[in-house]
Amino acid sequence: MAVAGEQPHDHLRRAKVFLAAGDYRHAVEACLEELADSPSVESYIYVTYVYHAIDGYIEHLANTDRWVGIEQLYVNLTFQGPPDLVDPPEVLARIAKEIIQGSVQRQSDVTAAMAARLDEAAVAKLWKQQKAWRAAKPDQWWAGVPPEWNW
Repeated sequence: MAVAGEQPHDHLRRAKVFLAAGDYRHAVEACLEELADSPSVESYIYVTYVYHAIDGYIEHLANTDRWVGIEQLYVNLTFQGPPDLVDPPEVLARIAKEIIQGSVQRQSDVTAAMAARLDEAAVAKLWKQQKAWRAAKPDQWWAGVPPEWNW
């Protein structure tokens, strides 16, 4: 829910910072808050995009043999608070990769389908923008969003 005094799309501004920092858990949470506060085809696509960003980032880490980064991503996504400091979630990096990618791919399919039910033309426009963004930044697209989205 929006914090008192929070302007529309503050969730997205926060999500943009979280993406740049590689804090994908908070990026997902911020986009889900945007979706709950302002449901629209765009908000569904934004959530879907963050799931795709996680998938793209984890694939990049695996392709560049950065398995410690995958472990860190897993901890970021699973950390629930101080109790995890004394009982941390443990998983092998290659297993974490499969778990995370499978989950974000399923979730992105669900949110993309919801967006398409609302407005297929808007979905096509937004995906065209993100496709151009990915092409322009092939090694770091997951750390930001297309400029047309005005986060």
